Amino acid sequence: MYEWRKLNKKEQKELLEYRKINKKPWHSPPHIQGNKTYFLITAACYEHRPVIGYSRKRLDEFENLLYDSAMNCVETINAWVVLPNHYHILVKTDNVFEILKSIGKLHGKTSFLWNGEESKRGRQVWHGAAEQGIKSERHFWAAINYIYNNPVKHGYVEKWGDWPFSSFNYYLNDVGREEVEEIWREYDISDMGKKWDA
Repeated sequence: MYEWRKLNKKEQKELLEYRKINKKPWHSPPHIQGNKTYFLITAACYEHRPVIGYSRKRLDEFENLLYDSAMNCVETINAWVVLPNHYHILVKTDNVFEILKSIGKLHGKTSFLWNGEESKRGRQVWHGAAEQGIKSERHFWAAINYIYNNPVKHGYVEKWGDWPFSSFNYYLNDVGREEVEEIWREYDISDMGKKWDA
């Protein structure tokens, strides 16, 4: 997603042709809709600037706003994490477009609010949101591991439970430490997020 702007015009044209020929989405993941399907939804601040992480208070408030926005239009929220410059949320819904629309409204509302707070009217806050349909039980549990490992992966904390802006502690209480560790060992995430632009 973010590599596109780093490419020159010739490279962009070649990548676009490759995507068309190989029936890949041209610039972003496809919108897949199914019956009661799980989706991993990811959104990032424009150019990965840490706008959400402007303050601890903002991170906390945004986590609550995201949860409320999602709960209004999904069957379940299975996991979430909010980081200073992006977030992930795993949901079950029969209408992914409804949650994407709700997230779009949330992005508009928070852009206006945050740009006002920081006296930066006109700044682009969000890059957008993309959903990925969960393909199997293995993919579901790998997505859970990916979400909770994200603050560790990005160097914010050393342990999943140390990051306060996620649902990890609810998950830990529900399944127990032994099961969490077993799921971590069983469902590999080493390839998740790689080759996003390929």
